[in-house]
Amino acid sequence: MTGKETILLVAAGLLGLTQPMWAGDVAEPGGYRMADYRAPVPQTLRGASVVTTAEAEALWREKKAVFFDVMPNTPKPANLPAGTIWRETIRKDIPGSTWLANVGYGAISEETASYFRQGLAAEAGPDKSRAILFYCMTNCWMSWNAAKRAVEWGYSAVIWYPSGADGWEGANLPLEEKKPYVISN
Repeated sequence: MTGKETILLVAAGLLGLTQPMWAGDVAEPGGYRMADYRAPVPQTLRGASVVTTAEAEALWREKKAVFFDVMPNTPKPANLPAGTIWRETIRKDIPGSTWLANVGYGAISEETASYFRQGLAAEAGPDKSRAILFYCMTNCWMSWNAAKRAVEWGYSAVIWYPSGADGWEGANLPLEEKKPYVISN
């Protein structure tokens, strides 16, 4: 490899244009990840399939899975001083995905678990054997935790896409702006 090729490869890696380099020494934990959610992830998730960007794209194009983004969302603080300008974070998702915000933490409240279950049922239907895919960002444990939780809840066709929305974007695949899922009454 020439010096120029090395520089281009390093630059692409720094810009997130290459596939993630999973840390081979990250062991799959027995429980949920409880802190440091943006860190190297394992290559496996017991009870789930793990897919690459190309495999996720094929599932998306063939509509063979229901896609769920589990990126956290920061709501507008209730106690902002008058006149403070608040700008919501813009989230760009894989088209057709449902953004189930905040369900990927290691410990979730009963209210969040209910929101998660209702979102899954509303978007994927009652058949727990239907393929469901979870993602967030590269090196984000939120999607790993959410997929693990779905496996524990009896979903049998859980798919984890560790490269997430930034891996998707790095492959020049389309994204669309999303708002978090809201439960209809």
